[in-house]
Amino acid sequence: MNTRWQAGAAVATAWLLTACEPVPARRVAADPAFCAQVQTTGAKLSEYLAPVGSQMRTRTGVYTLEEGDVSMVARAWLTDAAEHTIDVQYFIFTADNVGLIAVDYLLRAADRGVRVRLLVDDFMLKADGDALLALDAHPNLEIRLYNPTANIGKNLPTKLFNLTTDFRGFNQRMHNKTFIVDGQVVITGGRNIADEYFDYDHEYNFRDRDVLLLGGASADVQRSFDLFWQDALSVPVGALVRSAITPDTATVYRDLHNYACDPGNYWPQVRERITSVPVAFDRIRASGALVWSDSVTFFTDAPGKNAGTEGLGGGGASTDALIRLIRGARKSVTIQSPYLVTTQLSQDLFREVIARGVRVRILTNSLASTDNLEAFSGYQRERDALLAMGVELYEFKPDAAVRRQVMTGALQTTLDYAPIFGLHAKSMVVDDHIAVIGTFNLDPRSANLNTECIAVVRDARIAGDLARAMDVDMRPENAWHTTPEFNPDGGVRIGKRIAVWWRRIVPKAVL
Repeated sequence: MNTRWQAGAAVATAWLLTACEPVPARRVAADPAFCAQVQTTGAKLSEYLAPVGSQMRTRTGVYTLEEGDVSMVARAWLTDAAEHTIDVQYFIFTADNVGLIAVDYLLRAADRGVRVRLLVDDFMLKADGDALLALDAHPNLEIRLYNPTANIGKNLPTKLFNLTTDFRGFNQRMHNKTFIVDGQVVITGGRNIADEYFDYDHEYNFRDRDVLLLGGASADVQRSFDLFWQDALSVPVGALVRSAITPDTATVYRDLHNYACDPGNYWPQVRERITSVPVAFDRIRASGALVWSDSVTFFTDAPGKNAGTEGLGGGGASTDALIRLIRGARKSVTIQSPYLVTTQLSQDLFREVIARGVRVRILTNSLASTDNLEAFSGYQRERDALLAMGVELYEFKPDAAVRRQVMTGALQTTLDYAPIFGLHAKSMVVDDHIAVIGTFNLDPRSANLNTECIAVVRDARIAGDLARAMDVDMRPENAWHTTPEFNPDGGVRIGKRIAVWWRRIVPKAVL
């Protein structure tokens, strides 16, 4: 699905975490002059946080990250400014352009003495064991893999054995996404680490959303990460990969640095945006766009969620929190979920609140925009039932006009292309004063199998801004309004429609 950027073969094995297919060779042509600019700026996070230090001790600063490049630049600058720790937790961390440069930033932070911990779910990885070991060999950088039953260190017979003997355990994945710097600043939300989550892919990108948290609730996010890191399901990569040779750390690190020193891979205009983050932060703070809230709660499922439970049900802390929020609605519930697979429980919940006069609107992917045919098949089976009970449904367009507002500016001015956009944001607004941003898809997998996390902000300003952004995404230029008389499936090529129909053999419980 993705058109990967060219680079040298040495770096193709230097960072290893790829989602769905092998990463092709990449061009490495370091520019010494540009390399000097790529080096750390010497920024210290504590100095930039000092003006808001008193607020951070008692409240949580909240700023929603709508645009992919803003979210990417924020992560890069925070990595550059970190002084003590960086803790990174993701479901997917891909070795494409964004992923390679992200790892170079983490490696440079480790070189400065910052302790870097990287926790990634095992399921989606295609990794070179020796390269993983080379990164893990750095004294300040440690890698652990969550629930390593499906991939790293496993041959095909072992994978099949794990799948057939423990189907539930094999499907229990860590879907949490948190990026924590010095225990004080957090980015969490829908984005994984890969080109398509930051609007950099040339063929398919995601309309996504993160939230930046300062102080306050960030301590709860840090405790969640520590809980996952220390759990027996999070296994050090050295315990999974056995190598007869000592990792060539010098070559791996050099090739990774060279990749980031090539302006063809790391555009100078992006680097300029990163160095200007302090000015942008001051402007955001002065304008009031950074909202300080007394009521931000971080909900997370526990590692090993529902381990040992019979069947494929079970729920969890994040599921329970969302049910309480929806059940407590008085006027309206607006939801964005890329994958909408409802069960009897969720349908009964919607039916209950609609009967009380609550307006329920949901934006999900259309068949034309989705990247997950199995999940769309589950939605398609229940679409008429949702409409009949009064849920207002909207389906995202692959050529949504909003992509021009959120897509990385450098790409729009430098390249002549128009990638497809699919929805990936997982957000909700309740009664105009409660905002939810997190990792939870409205499907049985998020409810019962995957560990998930959500940030709940009880603030009318944040909720209002989020509601307006979601309203824009549902406008006619961005989404189809699906009704009992109309859905947009017929506009999609016949092959894709047949492929979705065949997916009906997959049980909804694992979608």
